[in-house]
Amino acid sequence: MMNKEFDLRKRTKDYALAIINLCSILPNNRQFNVIQNQLLRSGTSVGAQYREACRAKSDADMISKFEGALQELDETDYWLELLLDLSVNHKQTIEGLRTETNELLSIFTASVRTIKNKKNN
Repeated sequence: MMNKEFDLRKRTKDYALAIINLCSILPNNRQFNVIQNQLLRSGTSVGAQYREACRAKSDADMISKFEGALQELDETDYWLELLLDLSVNHKQTIEGLRTETNELLSIFTASVRTIKNKKNN
């Protein structure tokens, strides 16, 4: 396995664990439970999408998996943004996760662009 691939594999797993940890400290009420469930689903699926992309059968399949990860990252950012707007505790943790979300968005976007450019050349 390439070192870069391993780093992103670990990074997306660490991201999922950070999302899980955040969700475990959110208030336990109906409103937050809705956000928590959505955040858990979208935030933990990024790593799964990346792992599927690593086993892709074609460039088109890899692009599809990366684009799936991009959708999940964008959705995760939405839920994190809502948490910030609700003025909950743990703002530093949430802001850190939003930073990581945006960095992962950049990585996956660049990966899709690279694969598409390779296909067109």
